[in-house]
Amino acid sequence: MKTACLFDEGKKTRAELQALGRSLRKRATPRDHAPWQPDPQRPDPVDILRSQEGDRVEELVPIRYGRMAASPFAFYRGAAAVMAWDLARTPVSGINVQACGDAHVDNFGVYASPERRLVFDINDFDETLPSPWEYDIKRMAVSVLLAARDQGWGDDVGVDSVRIAVRRYCTMLYRLSQMTTLDIHYAHAESSQLIEESEDPRFADALRGIVKKARKRTHLQTFRKEVTTRNGQLRFVEDPPLLVRLPDEEIDHFHSLFNRYRETLQDNRRHVLQKYRFRDAARKVVGVGSVGLRAYVILLQGRGDPDPLLVQVKQAVSSVLTPYAGRSGHQWHGQRVVVGQRLMQAISDPFLGWAPSAERDFYVRQLRDMKGQTGPADSAHVFEASMSLCGETLARAHARSVEPALLSGYLGKKGGPFVDSIVAFARAYADQSERDYERLVGAIRDGDVAAASL
Repeated sequence: MKTACLFDEGKKTRAELQALGRSLRKRATPRDHAPWQPDPQRPDPVDILRSQEGDRVEELVPIRYGRMAASPFAFYRGAAAVMAWDLARTPVSGINVQACGDAHVDNFGVYASPERRLVFDINDFDETLPSPWEYDIKRMAVSVLLAARDQGWGDDVGVDSVRIAVRRYCTMLYRLSQMTTLDIHYAHAESSQLIEESEDPRFADALRGIVKKARKRTHLQTFRKEVTTRNGQLRFVEDPPLLVRLPDEEIDHFHSLFNRYRETLQDNRRHVLQKYRFRDAARKVVGVGSVGLRAYVILLQGRGDPDPLLVQVKQAVSSVLTPYAGRSGHQWHGQRVVVGQRLMQAISDPFLGWAPSAERDFYVRQLRDMKGQTGPADSAHVFEASMSLCGETLARAHARSVEPALLSGYLGKKGGPFVDSIVAFARAYADQSERDYERLVGAIRDGDVAAASL
């Protein structure tokens, strides 16, 4: 199907783009997004998850399943490949964006800008790929409902939160469609501004708590917790299998990989890294869905004592959306992740880069540079406000890769029937995801899938 693709809007005016967006309702009306029924040929979700094991460290795979089995929401976090198969069989309008590919609500949060201000944005892009915008909004909406269930708020709060988040996505796109190109490019949400402008003191207090915790999550905090001095040398403290130092011969390989990574940075960033010396490297288990993929931490030391810089080196593989949306066009998967992240975020990690390798592909970013998630809410109202913030954040991210007037033309100023449709889809697919979770739990109980709780 021919689509109004990424970067394919030409030199149309705002009114022409809105009209084009409205015309795409003939291809898929806003109400067409509501139904969800599993395809008769739908694979076993456990089989889809197992198909991803080939890229992973065998001994770590049981940890992945153990973490996914913790709750339906934890399962959903790790089951992006399952939902990608399902989303590929749902209606789309034909508008492509640079999609996150895994826009569940735990992938939104705060992190530090180069100026050391905390901004709120999407913060995980392992699956990013140009693809239909509907994939992201549906994945986010379902995660809102599952998160509400997981936190004990129930479906009433969950459904209201989905409605608020999706409506906020639509209204923010309309606002962005009225802005200039540069204003869209620079638009972002700083935590201090969100707190100052919040009309709800409870939500403002919740944000202050997130900011306070995030400001403590620094390189120095991790350094004190995970690094020791052994025989006069700085070394990671091992905690097998979650944190394991690399043998000396593998560390030598990382010197070469790190040098290739530095070549992907701007000159001024390379200049800063030249002030640091390589001290140690270790394999580290991170996340839920990505457990088993090779992830490492590298310890660098500057001229001070202590003067640490910790970076994460994470394996990049094909996006779960690739079989349905096509290849990214980049030679390296790490490059796909980095380019996609820089495009979707207004402010990105200055040390974000990729490391081409003949054997495997990696990208590199700072570890714990004041990153923090929204986390459990202490009231239903705070939960709803947090989900609204996720909705407007996703709108800004999409608007950086496609004209927002095109999307707004399709959706309308407030979303109208589209909002109701996504609420209906979220309810049906959240139930589906819980059935898939029970399938995994059953496979673990029957001994068909090995799981470890770590």
